[in-house]
Amino acid sequence: MGVKFRACVAIVFILLLLGSMWLHGNLEQHWDTCSIAYSLKNKAPSLAIVNSSEKGEAPLRACPGQRFQIADLLAHLQEAPVSANDVLLKPYLASWDELIRFLEALGPMVGLISQEIESKTTIIRDLAQKAEKEAEEKMKDRKRMTQQGDTVIVSSHNRSSSYSEINHSLSFGYTSVRSMIKWELENGLVDFHQQTNSGCRTLLRLHRALLWLQNFLQELGKDATEGERLRSPSDLCKETYQRTLAQHHTWFVRKGAELAFLAMPERPYFYKLVCVGTQAEATVVLNRVVRAIEEVYKRNEVALKEHGMLNLP
Repeated sequence: MGVKFRACVAIVFILLLLGSMWLHGNLEQHWDTCSIAYSLKNKAPSLAIVNSSEKGEAPLRACPGQRFQIADLLAHLQEAPVSANDVLLKPYLASWDELIRFLEALGPMVGLISQEIESKTTIIRDLAQKAEKEAEEKMKDRKRMTQQGDTVIVSSHNRSSSYSEINHSLSFGYTSVRSMIKWELENGLVDFHQQTNSGCRTLLRLHRALLWLQNFLQELGKDATEGERLRSPSDLCKETYQRTLAQHHTWFVRKGAELAFLAMPERPYFYKLVCVGTQAEATVVLNRVVRAIEEVYKRNEVALKEHGMLNLP
């Protein structure tokens, strides 16, 4: 009995360790030697109806009595794409807030994974807040110098225009994925040779995890073919992890993650989580979310690839 107890304690300890080192970055370090008005801090209230751009599809329902809301997740994901090839950071991070709640709802073992993901979203938010404060200070300094006559006098119109340009380039450096990349490259914040806590490197880790969750939700949304049974969420999560995020993890971490997936609940629990009653209904809902994730993922993949950031250390 004592041996079994010690074994259980060891397993729990390993899972706790892995949960804090989940995404590549902390892991390898240890084991290898918006719309502007979109709120960054306040989550939008649960939506009984999502104004979807997908024609002919019924709105998603709010799920009373639970933290994770599939309707909110879809709303944030649909808010994120902007212009032709960019992604707003605030709704992107808000969608991660909802995905973190999704993982936490799957039980303590799987929920451990969300802790490292949450730390990544915090890094980007802190960087954005710091950049905004620095921009405000520079604006105050410039205004003070202008008022004191220490700068070249310009017309009121030109001065206002100049302030606007400075405010846009400084305060909103973390408005979108592409503006963040531009800001960090211009300010020497991205290191292509060693690990740093830059927003770009952090985004890459979230980007890799998003591919795994997209694949998992896609497989979970597939109905069984005739004569076959639906596969367990545990098996699907393990397989999608192996072909996506696992390639960035060491053997030890991969085995620990697969152990955590064994504790994943069965399908009826997922139906409740996304407010449906059958696999057919789950297929419709999850396919909509997967399409929204795919659009965001594709845009971020292009932006990171264009700047040679898909393999940041």
